[in-house]
Amino acid sequence: MSAASARPVGSSALDELDRRIINRLQDGFPISESPYAEVAAELATDESTLLKHIDALLEQGVLSRFGPMYHAEVLGGGLTLAAMCIAPDDFARVAEQVNAFPEVAHNYERDHELNMWFVLATETPARITKVIREIERITGYPVYNMPKKEEFFVGLKFKV
Repeated sequence: MSAASARPVGSSALDELDRRIINRLQDGFPISESPYAEVAAELATDESTLLKHIDALLEQGVLSRFGPMYHAEVLGGGLTLAAMCIAPDDFARVAEQVNAFPEVAHNYERDHELNMWFVLATETPARITKVIREIERITGYPVYNMPKKEEFFVGLKFKV
């Protein structure tokens, strides 16, 4: 059975196992030889069922992503928040150009003068400046670099 057949695509109803999976995965993921089997056992299911549910939740858009979050700066990389002021009739073109950069993540349109916001994650801190210059060159718009000054851990979780 494929992940898509675990539940109809577009189904907005979460079953009890979906809810338990989402709530459990917000509390971290084990680092072990068989992390999925470990989580499945905690949830009183099997690894195959867990994986099918995760795949279905991703396919349906209930989960936007599932994977590790790396602290780029600790690993020697660069990380910054960037914003641009894009003409509304040019937004789609610029978004496509910006999103083509592998260093770009979380690109969102905002109702603000700075209407395009995205995160840049690079292999080195110096690469941030180079990527920003390249985005400016390709799009014709300035990029406002807003590196973090201080980090706060919020620990936001949504119980479903």
